[in-house]
Amino acid sequence: MATNPYEFSILNPPPSVVKNSFSAVACACVTLALANAKTAPTVLAPLVITATRAPQASDTLPFAADIFTADTIKSSPTLALDDTLRRSAAFSLFRRAGSLTANPTAQGVSLRGLGPSGASRALVLLDGVPLNDPFGGWVSWTKIPLSALDRVEVVRGGGSSTWGNASLGGTIQLLSRPLLSPEHREVPDGREPTSGTSTATLGDFQTRAVSLSTTTGSSARDALGLDAAAFATDGHDLLKTPGPIDRSADSAHQRAQLAWARRLGEHTILTTTVRAWHEERGNGTPYQRTTSRETFFSSDLAVTPPSGPAFAATVYAQDQAFTSTFSSVDTARTFEIPANDQYDVPATAVGASARATWGDRADASAPVTTIGTDLRFIQGETREHFSYSVPLSAYTLDRRAGGRQTFVGLFTSQASPLAERLTLTAAARLDASANTDGFRRESPLAPGRLLRDDHYAARRDLAFSPTLGLVHQTTSLLRTRASVYQAFRTPTLNESYRPFRIGMVTTEANPTLRPEKLLGGEVGLDLAPRSARAGLRATAFANELTDAIANVSLSPKLRERRNLDTVRVRGLELGGFWQVASAPSLRLEADYLFSDATVRTGGPRAPALDGRRLAQVPRDTLTAGATWQATRALDLDLRARWTSAQYEDDSNTLVLAPSARIDASLHHVFAERWRLTLAVENLVGTETETARTSAGLVSLAPPRRTRVALTHTW
Repeated sequence: MATNPYEFSILNPPPSVVKNSFSAVACACVTLALANAKTAPTVLAPLVITATRAPQASDTLPFAADIFTADTIKSSPTLALDDTLRRSAAFSLFRRAGSLTANPTAQGVSLRGLGPSGASRALVLLDGVPLNDPFGGWVSWTKIPLSALDRVEVVRGGGSSTWGNASLGGTIQLLSRPLLSPEHREVPDGREPTSGTSTATLGDFQTRAVSLSTTTGSSARDALGLDAAAFATDGHDLLKTPGPIDRSADSAHQRAQLAWARRLGEHTILTTTVRAWHEERGNGTPYQRTTSRETFFSSDLAVTPPSGPAFAATVYAQDQAFTSTFSSVDTARTFEIPANDQYDVPATAVGASARATWGDRADASAPVTTIGTDLRFIQGETREHFSYSVPLSAYTLDRRAGGRQTFVGLFTSQASPLAERLTLTAAARLDASANTDGFRRESPLAPGRLLRDDHYAARRDLAFSPTLGLVHQTTSLLRTRASVYQAFRTPTLNESYRPFRIGMVTTEANPTLRPEKLLGGEVGLDLAPRSARAGLRATAFANELTDAIANVSLSPKLRERRNLDTVRVRGLELGGFWQVASAPSLRLEADYLFSDATVRTGGPRAPALDGRRLAQVPRDTLTAGATWQATRALDLDLRARWTSAQYEDDSNTLVLAPSARIDASLHHVFAERWRLTLAVENLVGTETETARTSAGLVSLAPPRRTRVALTHTW
């Protein structure tokens, strides 16, 4: 169960009753809050480190934040982490499809509807290291070591700008479970028992998976942690009306992570992590397939003395490769013609960060100051064959395109109580970025002269990202907050240098793209007694995104990545939860997002988009959930998500119908260390449209999927 009292969802009501339904929940929550304010025990607010890069109580944050615990992830009805995070109405991928079926290049993360293309407008981190793809900006969710996670923090909006590039829409950080406890305790016999979890899963569509997570030691001088998993499924049909050439979207992946923690001193811990991941998937036809792999290394040094400044430093290196094939299919869907063979996309990223934090960690009301620096270097390119000749049954041209990117940032943040009930949070970050060695080279596969050999001038940018927020504890039950912020995102190497083709539509790259810049603000009201048995949250926000990067249609078969002058995103979030007094084991949650994401001015590069809504962004998103501990051995988790209609394309001509899905899981502990799980995704089998073409082809999210899992802990 999520510990954040504001992470919440609403079951699938028709739009006409949304307002009345929320009012009913609100009244019930307020009544219960008032009834329990004086009698229930005090519950401390959870600490959040993602917003300011230092631990800060969530009730002093001027931003809306969600926390998902390890128990929430473990009990989720959905297999993939991105689907679990959809219980936050603010969270979505570029398309409605989840990571188990969506093409990897469409798995960019959007928060609050800020996502005009497949690249992420939110920064996703694992223990402070970016997970966003170095070349394309999307996120490969299947490589995440789920069993090793302690919690996930989602900061909505650009207030977490101390992280720099790509955090303009918000920041999501996945935090691993510590291998060593903060305090060293001697073990009588010199050894500590090993703990761990193993799970075996079987499901529809020939779905099968195994996972293992184990840890040795927790308070000794050394500890090891292992997380490994293998997954495979035959998949489902992607099209609503498949033809003879269409195939199910199968996928398989394997991952392994080994972490070693060493206590160097009484208050100093060094943690080293290595990870390997490999994935293969089909994309709906025999020819269209993708493969991905990654190897990763990081080392983290943490110094946390009982008094004085705390210090942390991280270094990391990532090496990855990606391949993908695309085709065009005839109208009757009887045959396909290869369109592109992206046979190798190597990319590397190396980086480092360091920070120091001052403040009395034992006193939540004391000022906390953090200063730090980080850097990241990226190199990547695409190597692909294109221009397929049917008579020759072969590609005729080769393309290579890519470059390098460097980011260096300095940041500081401070949380200070200005008065007994007033807290100020201020942060600032200065980033210097450079795009260098950009190129695009095209040549015939047969011997011959270069057809194109472009080399692009280096581009250097400077970005300042300030944040200012206030929180006022207006009454014992009511908290008010407000914040303003700036953030930015530099175009990825993929956006700047690599054109691509899907079906008959080609999207051209643009090496002259400018960084996106966001100016935003939000105000909020939180109603939450210290009992934490009920709570409400309301947030109004306004974002103005200048130079937004979008795929602009130039003709029915040609698009180009271009900067739009101004995109305006305004919205309202309403959230709440209720721990039912008459049934303490029953918790109800709800979350609603209204997001009006509109191209205010397309500018000279896209004048036809003035006033158009952003593609793939619904106006309304509504989620709901219920958790019920029926007995000590039996619990239920029920989740639902409804989204209003949205546009497939930038010109707002192709409409995707409203979507509604319900997921459920039932967990039964039948022995001391054994648990049986029955989970059903898309319980009632509704259709969710994920894509639509001008030719009338409609793609769908997965139908009903059932799985059974057996888990053993020790």
